[in-house]
Amino acid sequence: MAISTQDIPQATQLVQQWLEQVVIGLNLCPFAHKPYREGLIRIQVSTVATEAEALALMVEELGCLDASQPETLETTILAFPNLWPDFLDYNDFLDLADACLVSVDRVDQYQVASFHPHYQFGGTQSDDAENLTNRAPFPLLHLLREASVADAIERHPDAEGIPERNIRRVGELNEAERQALFPWL
Repeated sequence: MAISTQDIPQATQLVQQWLEQVVIGLNLCPFAHKPYREGLIRIQVSTVATEAEALALMVEELGCLDASQPETLETTILAFPNLWPDFLDYNDFLDLADACLVSVDRVDQYQVASFHPHYQFGGTQSDDAENLTNRAPFPLLHLLREASVADAIERHPDAEGIPERNIRRVGELNEAERQALFPWL
């Protein structure tokens, strides 16, 4: 679904709704509650149409994070509605995003979490419930501060159990709940 500049507010609302209802509402990321509540998560929807432009926007956003303290801007979610309708193309792009972190010497400062409307973990079928843990309304790059991630993991009583708990949680959703939480599927 390609969007224009005038569609950005509606697309931003879709990402925010996913963040509130799926990520936070289902507690898929127990670390998201506090920064969201404090307004420290930036959602940036872009109409770029090439991977080079997406990488340039990623570098620009890393600069914004560099220039901000975590107390004012913790993390950024970049949404790309006009790119990667095919998950495999998006998955290939993730290698470029990781290489970008290396090329701008930010690999030890940031990491990229990935979400896509058709996200599919290796070894799963496309309709397996566990894929819902990484499904979002658009292809997303979530830029996370390494120090914040390390701190959150250290403070969590069972960080290693989060993926298993998330798979169990989305597997418990009935069809009506899935349709309400993932209307774009």
